[in-house]
Amino acid sequence: MKKIKSSMVILLLVFSQSFAAENRIDGQRPDAPELAEPGNYNVGVRTLNLLHRNQVDVINIEEGSALPVYDRPITVEVWYPAQTEKRGSEYRDVYLRDGKTKVTLYGSAVRDEMPLRPEAPYPLVVISHGYPGNRFLMSHFGENLASKGYVVVSIDHTDSNYQDAGPFASTLYNRPRDQKFILTEMKRFNEDENHFLHGMVDANNAGLMGYSMGGYGALITAGAGITEKIAKTESVSPNNILESLAAGNETHKRLVNSMNYKAIVAFAPWGMERGFWDDLGLSNINLPMMFITGSEDETSGYETGTKAIFEKTTGTNRYLLTFENAGHNAIAPIPAPEEAQNAYYNNGKSVAFSHYNDPVWDSLRANNIAQHFVTAYFGKLLKNDASMEPYLDLIPSGNDVNGETNWKGFSEKGSKGLRLDFLNTGE
Repeated sequence: MKKIKSSMVILLLVFSQSFAAENRIDGQRPDAPELAEPGNYNVGVRTLNLLHRNQVDVINIEEGSALPVYDRPITVEVWYPAQTEKRGSEYRDVYLRDGKTKVTLYGSAVRDEMPLRPEAPYPLVVISHGYPGNRFLMSHFGENLASKGYVVVSIDHTDSNYQDAGPFASTLYNRPRDQKFILTEMKRFNEDENHFLHGMVDANNAGLMGYSMGGYGALITAGAGITEKIAKTESVSPNNILESLAAGNETHKRLVNSMNYKAIVAFAPWGMERGFWDDLGLSNINLPMMFITGSEDETSGYETGTKAIFEKTTGTNRYLLTFENAGHNAIAPIPAPEEAQNAYYNNGKSVAFSHYNDPVWDSLRANNIAQHFVTAYFGKLLKNDASMEPYLDLIPSGNDVNGETNWKGFSEKGSKGLRLDFLNTGE
């Protein structure tokens, strides 16, 4: 095992602005909570171009005609523990939110390094971005979790990327299917003696992280069915294609039963305020869930959005981590790249900047806090690590801590502005 030396980690402890200026995805603030720190593995990264064959071509559906099919291309970024003493590489030609500007990001993973094969396969974590987005939007989780002994796969969802964002119906139909496809492919690669992931991936011990529309897909993957009204709404469900995802539909049941994710992290999952979810659909979720969101989420909502979903998923144990006064973009996305910042400085406004930024919360701080809790959550559920429980068994309000009730892993007063709620099955 290649260990990251503490002195190297210390060199990374710089403030968020300098990291953003360097377009880094591996930033660690000096006040980052304990479990945000990278783990003991050095990390490799590779890009895979996959093909999901014979899928419904949603964009080209014609009313009254048979559903067209095509081979759906899906590109993924894969992070994994690696046999290397090197650190650092570039992620080139990464699109910004405008779908035109390409930038280079920098991280700790090393491109195309040999994998460090374990005695037993590593747990798998799949990352699903928002609409629009790309596989690098949450790449800080990819590197961070891989350094802790996971194989992490981040998806470019076709028709939902910055440069190819198409009709919304394609995103709604394909999100859970893409999430299933990646799980199936990772199981196949693990069994393929000629693949670099051979013996590396425990696809039967997998977690899913979804942000916004990725969170919508994650809810379906976890068992939720959409409302019948939405399934029959032509503008989002041409030829009623979303009926296959409706609560109680047999196709939806088969889709859910064919997947074996064990834990879900949903960042600001979309759809509650738009009529996609109701008590019936959400009651079908039986996988452990962690919801992470801001109390001022203007896209997915809070009281009538993510918090309502949290309260209605009564079939499972679940957490809700709330960043007080944070908006939709505060937590999951990487800090705004320099080019996005420059667009804002030059024009006084920029969708490329606001897509990554929050008016209240520093993006790097929010990233580090999310890394801390995701590490504890997946460590508990995917690695059966009992030492992670104290990081989750907390008094709800981070504002109410004192010397005896400080949140484990946080500096004094470091939990201000945070709240962690927990509900058991049936509550």
